[in-house]
Amino acid sequence: MSRRRSFTPARLRRAMNWWPPYLFSGVRVLEIADDWSSARVRLRLGLFNRNYVGTHFGGSLFAMSDPFWMLLTMNSLGRDYVVWDKAGEIEFVAPGRGDVFAEFKLTEDQLEEIRRETADGGRALPWFGCEIVGEDGAVVARVRKQLYVRRKQPKVPDSTEG
Repeated sequence: MSRRRSFTPARLRRAMNWWPPYLFSGVRVLEIADDWSSARVRLRLGLFNRNYVGTHFGGSLFAMSDPFWMLLTMNSLGRDYVVWDKAGEIEFVAPGRGDVFAEFKLTEDQLEEIRRETADGGRALPWFGCEIVGEDGAVVARVRKQLYVRRKQPKVPDSTEG
């Protein structure tokens, strides 16, 4: 069994909260749904993630959202798919001056579209987005991520074996 598939959502959440890049930057994974359909993350404003003017460092805002679309998609689709991050972008809307939150929701419609696009062996390049919001609900940043998804190719036996 591959390492990434041995994690339940609860185990992955705990592991990510102890992962040094998240632990020391103030990122906390609050929830990963049991069916891999959603995740919630918080970033506290602290000494190690504030910029020169005292607001959230942009890299920390992007990092808090970086792995979740890939993790939710790969675990929802299962072992028959290859899922990689392809591109990402962030739009800074307002300064983050306190705790900020991001929520990721993966729908069955999105998964079905990926399955349709990859059914013939092709690839899918879906975009996913979320907003990073402050405690008051005001938008601090908008993040978009593009994934590369394709079905795994069946292994062909080597004719020299046997």
